[in-house]
Amino acid sequence: MADHGRLEGQQLGNYRLIQSLGQGNFAEVYLGQHLHLDTLAAIKVLHNLLNSDILEYFLNEARTIAHLRHPHIIQVLDFGVEDTTPFLVMEYAPNGNLRQLHPKGTRLPLHTVVSYVKQVADALQFAHDKQLIHRDIKPENMLLGPNNEVLLSDFGIAIFAQNTRRQPGQVTAGTIAYMAPEQIQAHPNFASDQYALGIVVYEWLCGDRPFHGSLPEIATKHNLVPPPSLSEKVPMIPSAVEQVVLKALAKDPEYRFADVKAFAVAFEEACMVAVSDSTQPVLFSEQLITSVHISKSNLPALLTPLIGREYEVKTVCALLKRQHVRLITLTGTGGIGKTRLGLQVATE
Repeated sequence: MADHGRLEGQQLGNYRLIQSLGQGNFAEVYLGQHLHLDTLAAIKVLHNLLNSDILEYFLNEARTIAHLRHPHIIQVLDFGVEDTTPFLVMEYAPNGNLRQLHPKGTRLPLHTVVSYVKQVADALQFAHDKQLIHRDIKPENMLLGPNNEVLLSDFGIAIFAQNTRRQPGQVTAGTIAYMAPEQIQAHPNFASDQYALGIVVYEWLCGDRPFHGSLPEIATKHNLVPPPSLSEKVPMIPSAVEQVVLKALAKDPEYRFADVKAFAVAFEEACMVAVSDSTQPVLFSEQLITSVHISKSNLPALLTPLIGREYEVKTVCALLKRQHVRLITLTGTGGIGKTRLGLQVATE
């Protein structure tokens, strides 16, 4: 947008706007410094006061978040209007968001995913108990506080659940890649946030969202197409973990978990079983195996370590541990290291 950062250096209320932190459809967020206290805050400024409906939308966000006091929800500090420009003063999250910390394509360790899910689900359950649906759960809206705690943000399109039931034809809002089928059909409910969190978890586990394409294509897939198997994307994913994620991604909200807290508990329990089960490889361990007991064999001695193929070794080993697998064939052009990879797998 051409006016990105246009207010840097200006003053709104008691805050001087230092730099732009990002922007959305209606507003831009700045890092602000209090003129007298030298404290920092995030200042959300409406792009343009287009009409009373958008102003009411903005005011609704302020009122909504101001009543949500929770350790994993971003806090509203103040609200004001400066020369017809409405602005919202919010708690500043200094460590960015989870999308910045974990760019697209990143696979996360199980214990990290469990930690994130517990924090986000706790915040969502609190909002749901207040009869609020977030409707835009995604990594970009999960901020990191000063102690790297997760802070759920951007309740700008959150609405009261009872109002949703009264207005079934309202305009759909959210991010299509994470949107539940019923939300696409303009009937969001509490389970819609669970579905969106399920998509985020799916992405964290395998590094990719389940559905791609144009907006209409993604919407159709959310409604009709089962998510691709996680175990096919990453063979080391324990089946219990995959089943929990798939339950959260059920097309019919009635078949998901009773609430988002139950989803978080089931996910943590499945991960704990997977890690404690000696027959399952530990998923996405952050420590590589540094030493392995090798029994006597006729394998040639490996004089140098195999570098850069850790994921391939783990994947093949995991496949060979499956009860029904007896043979794996490595194919490819000559000279790419098939023999060396096979030797490393056989050694381990």
